Amino acid sequence: MNSGADKIVSSIISDAQSKADVIIQEAERETALIVEEGEKEAVLEKEKILENANKQSAMKYQQLISEAKMNSRRAELEAREEIIESAFKRAEDELKKIASTDSDEYKESLKKIIEEASIEIGGGDLILSLKADDVAKVKDAISSLEKNIEGKTGTKTTLEIGENIATIGGAVVKTKNGDIEVNNTIEARMLRFKKALRSEVAKILFK
Repeated sequence: MNSGADKIVSSIISDAQSKADVIIQEAERETALIVEEGEKEAVLEKEKILENANKQSAMKYQQLISEAKMNSRRAELEAREEIIESAFKRAEDELKKIASTDSDEYKESLKKIIEEASIEIGGGDLILSLKADDVAKVKDAISSLEKNIEGKTGTKTTLEIGENIATIGGAVVKTKNGDIEVNNTIEARMLRFKKALRSEVAKILFK
């Protein structure tokens, strides 16, 4: 091959090499950009995954703390309820003891209970039901009770001893026709006052 032809071939090869170098460099830049973008996306994805994991971990932690607090509160309330119920049971047992005696304290309480129930009804012709042992404790006070009730209600009042009832103590008073009845037994009074007394007992027990 003559020198002219060599130059032409050499020039073509040189141009091809230059173009090849440019293509390779461009491809390398593209590859580098793709890798860089991929790495950025990977970092972002990693951060998202970690952020989500942290959020889930924080939520799970808060959930566990909330559940623990709720369980603790429930256990505390159950313990308090048990103590309060025990306190009421002791009070009931004590009242049962007092009501089984002939003490002046119980007799006076019984008369007040009867008077209170009769005034609530409004006086009139009333039937008084007591436990068998309590009849003798108030029998002699019937006249004075009738006068007290009449004085406070403005209605002529009579108290008739009715059938005996099963109770710790106290009384059930009702009109003769049975339309109105007030249960003022110790059990009924304890039940009525329990809600109001519960907060007071809780203050005393847990102050």
